Formats: sequence, C-alpha cells, structure tokens
Amino acid sequence: MNAVVTKFWDDRPCNIRHSAKELGTKEYFEEVTRRKYLVESHILDFAKFDKYRGMTVLEVGCGLGTAAQSFMEAGAVYTGIDVSPKSIELAKKRIEVFQLTGDVRVADIQLDEFEPARYDLVYSFGVLHHIPDLGTALQNIYKTLKPGGEFKLMMYAENSWKKACIDSGLDQFEAQSGVPIAHTYTNEEITEILTQHKFIDVEIKQDHIFQWSIPEYKNYEYKKEPWFEAMPSDLLQTLDRRFGWHLLITCRKASA
Repeated sequence: MNAVVTKFWDDRPCNIRHSAKELGTKEYFEEVTRRKYLVESHILDFAKFDKYRGMTVLEVGCGLGTAAQSFMEAGAVYTGIDVSPKSIELAKKRIEVFQLTGDVRVADIQLDEFEPARYDLVYSFGVLHHIPDLGTALQNIYKTLKPGGEFKLMMYAENSWKKACIDSGLDQFEAQSGVPIAHTYTNEEITEILTQHKFIDVEIKQDHIFQWSIPEYKNYEYKKEPWFEAMPSDLLQTLDRRFGWHLLITCRKASA
C-alpha cells in the first residue's frame, strides 16, 4: 500500500468518530454499530451476514471491526485484514470486549500472500476504491476464493449525487475529504474490470444518498436535510437506486 495512504487511514481509521464514548469500550463499539447501520442500512441487506454461518470469510479492510462482529456473531469463520495498525488494534479490542472468535491482522491484499482457495466469501465494503493497485488486489482475491466462492464489494459510483456535489465544490462531510486516493466507477467500468480478472455473474445495485443535516449529524443527532425530509419515501428510494454513492457488487469465482 502507498505509505501516504496507509498513514492517512492509520491517523484517522474509518468510522472512528462514529461514537463520542470512551474509545474501545463496549458502549463505544455499540454506538459505532448503531450509527453505521442506521446511516448505511443497505449494508445489512447487501452483506447478508446470517448467510455465512459456518463458512470461511475474509474481509479486506475490516476497520474497527463492525462487519467483523456481525459476521462472527452470525457464526462465520472470520478473518479480517487492514493496512492500519490502529484499526486492527481496535478490532482486536472489540473481539475481546464481546468475547468473539475470529482473526484480525495487519495485511495488504495488494502485497501479502493468502492461502489459495481458502475462503467461501471475500467481503470488502468501501476499501478497494482507496488503493493504488486494484488489479493485483483482485488477482489475490480471486486466488484465495474457493471455486464457486463469492466476492462482495462496494465501490464509489461515478454517476452519483455525491460525486456531482464534490465536483461542484459543495461540502460533502462523509466523502473522506483529503483522502489521497478515492476512485469512482461506472457500472460498465467495474463490470469490465471484474470480468477481466475472471469473475463471473457480476450483479450491481446502487444505493445510499447521504440524507442527514451535517451539524446535527456531527453531534450524533439524526435530522434529514429539509429537501430529503420533504420527499416521499418511494421517490427517495428511486434517487438512491439511480444516484446513490455506493455500487453494491456481487460476483463469484467460477466453479472448478
């Protein structure tokens, strides 16, 4: 991983500000989880944690361990990696606090060796668009999947409300302002990339327009921006599916 990118995420692990409670406590992790799944509720339907009971799961970019906890509690045989030592420190603390069973460690999917044909699922939510060498990462993910194994990833959407706001210079608090690398993709681009790396049955759904008023959000209060508050729910869902920031991608490795 690029040293500048690694330092950025180690100085500010993703979602570390999702709670103002004492860092590393049970209350802290519980609030991080509530906030994550409230603001990004589409994760639950996308990840389908309960589906992987008894199955081997590798999460690329586990961060503070929110999805890690969900996979472990659902009974998955879980491994999580991250380039940020600070994130791994907190993920290990979470495992200890909740008395879970799983393995988390500092590793880079672009550089490190992974056991071939080891995992039923490789899961990566909001990570691979931040790396300099996506091609090598995808090669390593493909190798470590079992034949027929599933790959679920989230990538930022080029054709999205948030990208339009960023390009127009409008404040986007949740857009990881200042991150050294943050690529965006069209459906066609990411499908072509995955197909080139031998993945099959590529399915993409789009979701997640950030609806919340920033001043209240920073204070852990949840008030929608007035234009989103006024929208009928079916219209807001339509906008999410057409202009959401997240491309929710599912594909797999061919069976042997």
